[in-house]
Formats: sequence, structure tokens, C-alpha cells
Amino acid sequence: MNDSAPAARLRVVTREIEAPDELLVFADPQHPTVWSRRGDILVARGTAAAFDSADANPGPREAADWWRRTVAAAEIDDPVGLPGSGLLAFGALPFDPRPDDRADATTPPLHFAVPRFVVGRRGSRAWVTAITADGSDPDAALPVATGFGPHWSATTGPGALTPDGYQEIVRAGVDAILHGDLQKVVLARDLAGTVPADADLRRLVRALSSAYPDTWAFAVDGLIGASPETLVTVSGGTVTARVLAGTIARGADADADTSASLSLATSTKDLDEHGYAVRSVLDALRPSTSSLVAGEQPFMLKLPNVWHLATDVEGELAGDASALDLVAVLHPTAAVAGTPTPNALDEIRRLEPFSRGRYAGPVGWIDAHGDGEWAIALRCAQFRPGDRADGGASMPFTAYAGAGIVGASDPESEMLETRVKFRPIIDALA
Repeated sequence: MNDSAPAARLRVVTREIEAPDELLVFADPQHPTVWSRRGDILVARGTAAAFDSADANPGPREAADWWRRTVAAAEIDDPVGLPGSGLLAFGALPFDPRPDDRADATTPPLHFAVPRFVVGRRGSRAWVTAITADGSDPDAALPVATGFGPHWSATTGPGALTPDGYQEIVRAGVDAILHGDLQKVVLARDLAGTVPADADLRRLVRALSSAYPDTWAFAVDGLIGASPETLVTVSGGTVTARVLAGTIARGADADADTSASLSLATSTKDLDEHGYAVRSVLDALRPSTSSLVAGEQPFMLKLPNVWHLATDVEGELAGDASALDLVAVLHPTAAVAGTPTPNALDEIRRLEPFSRGRYAGPVGWIDAHGDGEWAIALRCAQFRPGDRADGGASMPFTAYAGAGIVGASDPESEMLETRVKFRPIIDALA
């Protein structure tokens, strides 16, 4: 498809409904599309339209242009008017869209699609949206519910990087920082595994959202996780972001937990890493905002398994930029790439023996007003429902976790940090 080709003429109808007890039953068991946080949830099914491009490596800017044309051509009937109602699309974008000539590199393409149905709940209100592209009248009735399949567990093993191999690339990263034009680089490692071929992946989404309710629990095109980091949200002209950089494991008891929190809050290494990440977000957002503020000092964000240094950023949107336009200027941030970003991306490609795919890339949704919620795909795994292993009995997946490396980084400590960050997805897979 040519990027300037006419967009599909979508017809969209949203109607308010009584809130169902369980919304995940309306998702496809093996191809779920879900976005959830603190009880608010969007569940989508089917495809009414999808972004395609003549560009070999399209990014969020190309998707944003397609979305504007799609919205302009759509007929929308949405009396509900809540965030996530009406016309919307879900997206999952690669961390690095540049061509990768490594023989084993398999980067999934940008995914950006409009579903056929969306069932949503925000607070005490719920709705269903139906979308057609064939000129027919949408039927805003609840789609057919599908009961949960049997419980399952995953098998997991080393990926392309063993723990020792990860420590080796951390040493190389520290050396690059001490002897080159680089202040920080984020390095990741992977785990490979399988689940039963008929596994109901909604169970994984439910486990993550239940255990980590303050994160963005997501499932988009086989990418499933629970991210604590907001890349950007846009709502009624207000822009917000949450920067996380600097991590320590929770303590085993109250005293140890307090000690861990204090250690992170006073760590020069982690405060420096956090500062790079905050500055990269502020620099990226300033041209698109009329006002922009960030906390003077990071606060301590407590999750079930870790403490994070966190800073919230808020501003007012200038002009007609959409959430997806801001994704384009923000990604990749220093929190998931490094500083300076171009140099860090080169080091990541040189040191990591695999393609990250969509790990640490943007994942989220956008509506017809340009509002939306986008997170960084962390604490996640990429499933490949179309692939089979073990003679067809299993579906493969790859999970990822990373750590920010600066000149004072200790390789073993950074490896242990990735182990802690693997815990949410690995526990849920079990």
C-alpha cells in the first residue's frame, strides 16, 4: 500500500452497557488484545483495518499520518465519550526499526490496527464499540464470550545470552562508556521458552494485571507484559509521562525493604542514570508543548518486586500533535536506550547478540481525538502463535529484561537486576 493511499471508510458505533463481571472473556484466547490498569480495561477482537506501508521500515510518524486519514474518513457515533470509546487503534512498535543484517535477527514489524469490536470499562461505566469497513451498519452488541481454557505452565531456558554472557557485554558497555562518547547504555538479555500450542494467553494477562495492578498490563499482537513505565499519555490537551531509571530489589522484610529503598534513593550511580532519562524526555517533549514541568527530585515507586526511581512529567499540548506524534519524538528514551541515544543504539546493536523486536518499544492505543495511552514494553514476552515447536505441540516465546549501564556499573549487580525484572513475567508464566 502507498502511504498516501485513501484510508478505509470505517463506520463506528459505541453504546453504553452494564459492566460485565469479566471482560477478558471477549478477547481471542490465542490472540488477545488487552489494555488494563487499576481496573480500567479495554479488550478488543478482530481487525477492521490495519496500517500497511510501502516503506520498508515504517515508524510512528507514518502510522500517525495513516491514522489522521483514517479518522477523517470515518463515520463515528460515540455518545459515551470516555477515554477508549469510539474509534481507536492498538499498536506495538519495534524498539529499533532500522534494518538488521545479523543472520539471526527477526524483528517483528510495526503493528497498528483498528479492531472489529472493543469492550471497555472505566470506573463504573462500560461500553461496547463495533467497527465495520464494508459499508454495513455496525452492531454494537457484546461479541460472543469465550470461556477460559485450562491452566498451563511454560518451560523456560537460556536465550542467546547466559547470565555469564550478559556480564561480559556489561563489561564491554562500561569500557565503551569510559573510553568513548557515551554516558549510559541500556543492555538487555533474553530467555527462550515454550507454552502449550493451545495455551489460553488470556490467563497470562489476567495473572499480570492481578499481581501488578499499578502497571500497564497489555497484550498486542502476541506481545504480553506488565509495564511500570508510561511513555506518554495525552488526554484533552494534557500530556503526561513517567520516567523510570534506577532499580533495586525489594527487601525480604520491613527493615531490609527500608534499607533497599534508602540505598537506591542515595545511589549516585542510579541518580545519574535517572537524570539522563529525565532530560531525554524533557528535551523530546518541549517542542510539542506550551508548558512542561517535572519533579525536582525523583520519588520512590514501590512495586511488588522492586523499587524504582521515578519522575512524573506533565505539560500542555501545543498545536495538533497526537499521542502517536509524541511517541515518534520520544522513542527511544534514555531509559531504554542510553545517552547520547544514537551512540547507545549503535552499542546495543554491537553488544546484544539478538534483535530486541518489540521489547522496550512503544505499546498502546490512540483514539479519534489523538488522545491515547502508550507505555514502554517492559516486563514482557513476545509470543509467536503462528510458530510451532516440539513437533507442533508447543508455541515459542522470548522474554526480555535489561539494565541501565553507566561508568560505575558492576556486571554482577546488573545481571542480578535483570533477574529481578524477569520475575513478573516468569512468575506469571509458571
